[in-house]
Amino acid sequence: MKKAIYAFVTTLMVLMVTACGGEDSGAGANESSAAKDGEKIKLSYAFFAPANTFPAVQMEEWKRRLEERTDGQVEVELFPGGSLLEANNMYEGVASGTADIGLSSTSYEPGRFPLLAISDMPSGYANALSASNVVADLVEEYPPEALKDYKIITTFATEPAYIQSSDPVTSLEDLDGQQLRIAGALTPIMEELGAAPVGMSQSEVPEALQTGIVDGYVSSREILKDSKLAEMVGYTTDYPLALNTFIAVMNKDKWESLPEDVQTVIDELNREMTEFTGEYLDNHVQEAIEWSKENHGHEIVELKDQGKWDDKLENMQKKYVEETKNEGLPAQEYYEKMKELIEKYNTDSE
Repeated sequence: MKKAIYAFVTTLMVLMVTACGGEDSGAGANESSAAKDGEKIKLSYAFFAPANTFPAVQMEEWKRRLEERTDGQVEVELFPGGSLLEANNMYEGVASGTADIGLSSTSYEPGRFPLLAISDMPSGYANALSASNVVADLVEEYPPEALKDYKIITTFATEPAYIQSSDPVTSLEDLDGQQLRIAGALTPIMEELGAAPVGMSQSEVPEALQTGIVDGYVSSREILKDSKLAEMVGYTTDYPLALNTFIAVMNKDKWESLPEDVQTVIDELNREMTEFTGEYLDNHVQEAIEWSKENHGHEIVELKDQGKWDDKLENMQKKYVEETKNEGLPAQEYYEKMKELIEKYNTDSE
């Protein structure tokens, strides 16, 4: 009797496992099968900055194109403004599955992306489109070791950052000791130029300007309008500084669970979004500059001693390349490729 009961239970368990597709099929296979049966694939996409910022505009466009090209098979829920993950835990949150996709700036994690730090330095980018194409090519040719366990969805960049200040900065002498809010990766650059960089969140900048805690900040110029900062700073120094590189990644297990046709669309969108974001930001920057001039009398000022700035920053970059090369990374090769790509894409964007 016991043998008969054991045989019945064993048979029942085998039938149940077979019906469920077996343990080895995994959640991804079930999702793919469900998708083929008409069930929607739902993806969550997180970002740390507000919905009106240009990377979040990119998210909206990516969502629209993906949903449209998959005929509604895929549904994307966006979580901008740090509502799901913040900048300091974005990539970790994607790895753990808190979000399926996360977008962050590699510049916010100094030391984690040593080769990208080379291309983030002042290098003569003409605009955001040129910079975005350059870093996208570099990420494809030199995939960051820190992202080897993720699927890269797209790569793009800001335009170079510019000094935007209460008083005009037209020389190293003017810059000396200036309290300027910066993003983390800009600290050594601004120290090299003689400024006194101040670390704080972008949301703290308006009050810091009003109270005199900072004399200005260093950022791409769309912020003049987006954050209404043209009301508080009267001058932009016409000298391009560092970039912020953005990379959106997907959880690897989630990626592998997607049907092949959906993966194909996502791959097609990779470079499309590089181009879209660069063009969008360049147009938006010009709009912000004109708005700032017309509504607040904002002025663009030229440097009197640009050669000194060029020499300082070029020497700094070459020193970093040499140090990174000595760590066993292809830094010199990366640097030379970057210069080649900048010349190519700057020419294309003229």
